[in-house]
Amino acid sequence: MSILAWIVGACLAMSAVALIGLFSFLMTEATLRKVMLPLVAFAAGSLIGGAFLHLIPEAAGARGLDTLTFLAVLAGFSLFFLLEQFLSWHHEHAVTAPRKAPVTYLILLADGLHNFIGGLAIAASFLVSVDVGLVTWLAAAAHEVPQELGDFAILRRGGWARGPALLANFASALTILPGGLVAYYVSADVDTALLLSFAAGNFIYIAASDLIPEVKAERALASSLLHFGAFLGGILLILGTRLALHA
Repeated sequence: MSILAWIVGACLAMSAVALIGLFSFLMTEATLRKVMLPLVAFAAGSLIGGAFLHLIPEAAGARGLDTLTFLAVLAGFSLFFLLEQFLSWHHEHAVTAPRKAPVTYLILLADGLHNFIGGLAIAASFLVSVDVGLVTWLAAAAHEVPQELGDFAILRRGGWARGPALLANFASALTILPGGLVAYYVSADVDTALLLSFAAGNFIYIAASDLIPEVKAERALASSLLHFGAFLGGILLILGTRLALHA
């Protein structure tokens, strides 16, 4: 299968994660609250693991540990910080999100921008190798599941009916495909290793700024230990996948 086919398939599969909102109708609100934070902690671990055990080592292996490699990491981190400041919105994963309808449009806009950049990262990873692309996809998917559940809950609470909420969430997720195609067709003019570093900065920002602070708000000892275990589980998933693919 060609690299372009891998990129298109991976992007479409990631977009389909936005339909995870369908499963929320099989849960009570109490159950959804119980599983949300462990999922967020797991996603944080997978993103941190993806950045430090996967993306940065691959970029360093391609071009060495030069200053530009780490500047690209900082650029990826800083861009997501700027986007959140500009849109006055932080990725929310809890079901207790604001109820105002205008917020739902900001969420869709920010999610579309985020997914477009995610498409750049996934395509850049597949341009290095299929193995690198698959690990990057796993790390990103682990983050998308709790995010899309949270986004869907926010849309529902903001006054959207189930059908329109699912379609709007899915439409914002489809922007990942244009991002992947842009990265593929400009790859000849762009250092893909720097795109990997840039994606690592995205991953670190999402985990450190949005996900971990939300999990840290939990004060109960048993829940905190559960969440830390889920966080480690996300890291171990990426480590295990990387080792298995390289083996």
